[in-house]
Amino acid sequence: MFPDTHMQKLNRIPLSIVALMAFFSFNAFAVEISFKPVAPNVYAYVGDTEGRTYENEALNANIGLVVTPNGAVLIDSGASFQGAKQIADAVKKVTPQAIKWVINTGGQDHRWLGNGYFKANGAEIMAHANAEADMKARGAEQMQANAPVLKDKMNGTEVVLPTRWLKDADTQLELGGVAITVVHRNGGHTPGDSMVWLPQSGVVFTGDVVYVDRILGLHPVSLTKTWLQSFAALEALQPKIVVPGHGNVTTLAQAQKDTGNLLKALRAHMGKAVEARTDISAAFKAFDAAPFKHLKHVDTWLPQLASRTYLEMERE
Repeated sequence: MFPDTHMQKLNRIPLSIVALMAFFSFNAFAVEISFKPVAPNVYAYVGDTEGRTYENEALNANIGLVVTPNGAVLIDSGASFQGAKQIADAVKKVTPQAIKWVINTGGQDHRWLGNGYFKANGAEIMAHANAEADMKARGAEQMQANAPVLKDKMNGTEVVLPTRWLKDADTQLELGGVAITVVHRNGGHTPGDSMVWLPQSGVVFTGDVVYVDRILGLHPVSLTKTWLQSFAALEALQPKIVVPGHGNVTTLAQAQKDTGNLLKALRAHMGKAVEARTDISAAFKAFDAAPFKHLKHVDTWLPQLASRTYLEMERE
């Protein structure tokens, strides 16, 4: 007797078991997107607080959903066409309402690279006009950076810009009796960073203006000075509920602790170092990181934050 071939062995496995094996094999690499209520008709998906991976599909950021009688509003579209489809499927589990508007809160990949899916399905896509140049400049770069991470999960993804650019510092919108204000103060994490304020429910979706639970990020396009202006606008709203760009749904007090205070501390310390012409490395070593040690990735990313803040303040 010859030994069984691999195919012969598989043929003896019941079809039900084969189906389960296939199901779990696929889902081991699929992020689960689920919108949880934060207020009546207002929902949030809280993404992974780690970096971008094949498993989390670069959906390592929070996504918002507002349901109105005249349609749904999605806050950010995810990092890929396929990720956007999963977001849309998750929305269908919450409401039968079609997604009428998508608001991109900034120019980071997971805020807007899923636009293509929603545009193809008839949604109007909005962002502040200050995001336009950033999206055009970095869109292809973001696609290239995500390709080796997401691999086949990038299939179908294209750089698709918003269809409507908002020009004002505060843009008043209304859909189905729900008032929405898009608040922009010259960005911070990216030039187009905006917040979506729902005055009737007291909920604000901050985009990357707020990070909690994990340390914030600074890129070459980031500006801590304007970021603090955006944060001041958040404080002026006095929201009841803060849905940050990264981390769990939270309060204004926690947002101040994890983001506002860190930005202020970096600028105060590095500003003095620049005035004194202290070396960057020496300035960082003297920085008091103790109030921020609870933040995930602080030891890894804080040196970069300090360096970029120092260089920014040298240019001011």
